[in-house]
Amino acid sequence: MTHQWWRICVECRPEDTDAVAAALVLATGQGVEEPEAGVVLSVGTSEDDAKRVVSDLVELFEELEGSVTPLDPVDWSIKWREGIITRRFGRLVVTASWLPVEPQGNEVVLSLDPESAFGSGEHGSTRAAMTLLERHLKPGDRVLDYGSGSGILSIAAALLGASTAIGIEVDDDDFPIAEANAAKNKVSNTVTFLIGDAGDLGVLAGPAEVVCSNILRTVNTLLLPAIQRSLVPGGIAIFAGMEDAEEELFRPVLERAGWVIVDDCHDAGWWGVAARFG
Repeated sequence: MTHQWWRICVECRPEDTDAVAAALVLATGQGVEEPEAGVVLSVGTSEDDAKRVVSDLVELFEELEGSVTPLDPVDWSIKWREGIITRRFGRLVVTASWLPVEPQGNEVVLSLDPESAFGSGEHGSTRAAMTLLERHLKPGDRVLDYGSGSGILSIAAALLGASTAIGIEVDDDDFPIAEANAAKNKVSNTVTFLIGDAGDLGVLAGPAEVVCSNILRTVNTLLLPAIQRSLVPGGIAIFAGMEDAEEELFRPVLERAGWVIVDDCHDAGWWGVAARFG
């Protein structure tokens, strides 16, 4: 199925970059790029929606300008398969449905069809989060997955022994993809997907022993209070979606907010971190 996407380019005051990026994520349900301070890029699913997002941002931020341009149509029935290979994260094996793998020893296999949803195991941020989840999840843990996309982290948690895993995603187009992936891996009784704001739903769905937030540094920062409230005492939060250069920005944010870093992981230019509160 070919879909026309629209590029949103926003130019703002450099000091507003983080806030504008967070607002774009919330408005579009898509990721953003920050090629330089004062410039934020995202995409919209229609021209009208993209123009509405820009108009709303102009009202919210001073000295902000935005433009909307068409992108080449993408046939997701073909595009999403590009470059996907089988990968191993400790005893967790992530593979595509057309690349079947027989588990060895104590391995568990996650078979995935991400389609247009984010989360295939091919992105460094997802791999960093997966590595930390495999290291720190204990059998019987309850897991919350903020920004669940294809459902990859929620499903991985269930396969690794979580008693429950709840994925929360703002983009309702991802819901049927995540549900299908859970059914494919026979974890539908353990995994639940919700559509809405993770900051609101996460607190209601908790408490959990593990919270994964594979989104963006700016959004992870905004979600810190909600993540704290949705964790049991001594629970662990896994943050990803941050480039290597953002480590020096997010570490002090965590520490000032009372979090203690217990582990981290770098993968292909992306950084993930595991932390406990208090």
